[in-house]
Amino acid sequence: MAEPLFLKSQMHEKIWGGTKLRDTFGYDIPSETTGEYWAISAHPNGVSTIANGRYKGYGLDQLYHDHKDLFGYPKSEVFPLLTKILDANDWLSVQVHPNDSYALEHEGELGKTECWYVIAADKGAEIIYGHNAKSKEELEQLIKESDWDYLLTKIPVKAGDFFYVPSGTMHAIGKGILILETQQSSDTTYRVYDFERKDKKGRTRDLHLKQSIDVLTIGKPANSTPARIISDNLDLTTLVANAFFTVYKWQIKGQVDFQRTASYLLLSVLEGMGQLTIEGEVYPIRKGDHFILPNDVNCWTITGKLELIVSHPNED
Repeated sequence: MAEPLFLKSQMHEKIWGGTKLRDTFGYDIPSETTGEYWAISAHPNGVSTIANGRYKGYGLDQLYHDHKDLFGYPKSEVFPLLTKILDANDWLSVQVHPNDSYALEHEGELGKTECWYVIAADKGAEIIYGHNAKSKEELEQLIKESDWDYLLTKIPVKAGDFFYVPSGTMHAIGKGILILETQQSSDTTYRVYDFERKDKKGRTRDLHLKQSIDVLTIGKPANSTPARIISDNLDLTTLVANAFFTVYKWQIKGQVDFQRTASYLLLSVLEGMGQLTIEGEVYPIRKGDHFILPNDVNCWTITGKLELIVSHPNED
């Protein structure tokens, strides 16, 4: 019988983390500096576990390896996407991620193109999105001189904003922002600048200046242009579509019937509550739930008042 795959996942403490994962979603958090919830993940640094049904107890990595039929017999050897929720109680480091070719050569894993949906943001919250250097030489010089005020581009953000962050983009999430991130399944980050802060033991975190200069792109980042379609009880926005993933926002009021158009879907409930019905079986869903609709789920119904972020990989 076709069924959804609900997930139990791991928290990660961070120097910049806070308590919003508990305060907003009711999650159990390990400390007052909890920065990330790896909500849908098969990455070895934080594997989700199936929480229901015939595959209960499986790690998502093992399930993907052993039951490729559930994912449409994909070409990728590793589960390609990772969904996180990040609580930036302070600025994250100014950083950049490599593309696939650089990451595979130097780190032995996928590169990292990602995107952010802003769940909540304090008044005056900002992100760093791109830089002002006109050449690699100028970039290297400005980094060497620590001329961050000129180099870095800051942008104000509010709840509901969306940003596409391809590999090679200089970026940082600012203080007071709660974000859902959809990304390639990678944990490679090159830090350019970390505000000279120190951890509890008085140590600064490592920077990766050579790698950062290698992979940073020149020119302003181009954000995606969301496309919105409203029909009956569904307000659907395609937030981004690229070679790696497509990400949607679904706003549901009432009953909506769906048919599968991708090999499988990753779903995160950001607001509301309702019911998911598959082959006559009813599953309650509510804010904070994360689940996968595998390849054998050909049609389903969602009823209620909910807001979800939904994604799927795009493979050749």
